[in-house]
Amino acid sequence: MPKRRYGAFNQGEFPTIACFNKAKTPLRVDFDDLIAALQVYVNKYVAPVWGTPAKLIKTRSFRKGAWAMVFLDNAGNADAEAYHDLTPDGLPLAKIFVKTTLDMGDLVSTSASHELVEMLVDPATNMMTTRGNSKIMYAYESADPVEELSFRVNGIPMSNFVYPAYFENFHKPGSVQFDHMKRVHKPFQILAGGYQTIFRRGKWHDRSGSPAKAKRFAKEDRRGHRGAQRRKKTALLPANLPRIKKLEQKAGV
Repeated sequence: MPKRRYGAFNQGEFPTIACFNKAKTPLRVDFDDLIAALQVYVNKYVAPVWGTPAKLIKTRSFRKGAWAMVFLDNAGNADAEAYHDLTPDGLPLAKIFVKTTLDMGDLVSTSASHELVEMLVDPATNMMTTRGNSKIMYAYESADPVEELSFRVNGIPMSNFVYPAYFENFHKPGSVQFDHMKRVHKPFQILAGGYQTIFRRGKWHDRSGSPAKAKRFAKEDRRGHRGAQRRKKTALLPANLPRIKKLEQKAGV
């Protein structure tokens, strides 16, 4: 069994993110075009606001010392289980489940950009904040509250995301910009298509922005997502490279 460990990263570093596709399901977007659009998304929109620059590169697998973004079919297959929670080096890893995403009627590009911005803002999936004097803790998830909204980058839909002010309760409604698309008007607001992960009375909960969202959310397979990582009672596990190689050899890759 791989040694247990928590995610590790250097605050303020300029990470390289290895992007590779292991999904058999067609992405419905050119992979090279997607990576190029995600790079513009980071450079032009995310990094100027959050101070989180990154270099995305196309690879065939993990790259030593690099963070990673891997595209898989779904959370229930053997590949997903082998990839676990972190890169082999214990660095941040984002997983995009292509078939699951498409089956839910969503786009791979919005799912990928969603996971990317949240990984950059909170790489170790451990940041939280309070709302004034509230005893509730709010997870630092930068795309969840505005989920289901997108804007185009290089002609490809990318996820909306909140600004740092969103998590600062002292701002008055409408006083500053709270998200990229200017749909949020006050701190901690959850849009109808979004949700927020909160910690209350010793347990994690998901608070949806509308009854309709709660219904859709209940149907989703959340295994492998950041919310599931927060709920883990054990340390996060790195990818199991020997297991991955065996699976690839079996598949004739």
